[in-house]
Amino acid sequence: MDNSKEIINKTIVFVKDTLSCAEGGHDWFHVERVYKNALLIAENETVDIFVVSLAALLHDIADSKFHEGDETVGPRIAQEFLVKLNVNSEVIEHIINIIKHISFKNSLAKKSNFTSKEFDVVQDADRLDAIGAIGIARCFNYGGFKNRPLYNPDVKPNLQMSKTEYKNSSAPTINHFYEKLLLLKDKMNTITGKHLALERHAFMEEYLNQFFNEWEGKR
Repeated sequence: MDNSKEIINKTIVFVKDTLSCAEGGHDWFHVERVYKNALLIAENETVDIFVVSLAALLHDIADSKFHEGDETVGPRIAQEFLVKLNVNSEVIEHIINIIKHISFKNSLAKKSNFTSKEFDVVQDADRLDAIGAIGIARCFNYGGFKNRPLYNPDVKPNLQMSKTEYKNSSAPTINHFYEKLLLLKDKMNTITGKHLALERHAFMEEYLNQFFNEWEGKR
């Protein structure tokens, strides 16, 4: 077994253990799906698979929304872990930059200068898990976790949110579709990501049509 495979395997064990009690939409299974998505997308991209793998596995090691909004916790934990495994410092820096910039909320702030093909792959992989059937399940799971209403016709989606407003939002779960999930199709970075997003986006639109028909008593 070469060293990179050993590091990836140790990272899998670390993430499984760290997220053993995580909220269902941000647990090990979410990370595993993102990891698989990233490897799938990477098949059609010229990227460093080692960087892609570690960034995908560690991208949600400490999501800021479960740490009082502190966006430094995840990168710090990931960096400390990778240093202990003697990963090359340049590789660590690349992975930490991916983790710092991957989230949707950061796209609502001032645009960063950081970019890489590996980042594009991992971000697409993460965004794919936020849409489609699993995306819907994760959305309502988190809404239930935060005790938010399913829907309130009097609370309209905010389509011009700042990063701060997004982080502090307590809007009904359905609003999140319009404030984030339905926007992701057009924010994908890679050709594979764009292709995979189309079917998942269409499924969400079909779901919302059914939801509102049932809400209004039309079916």
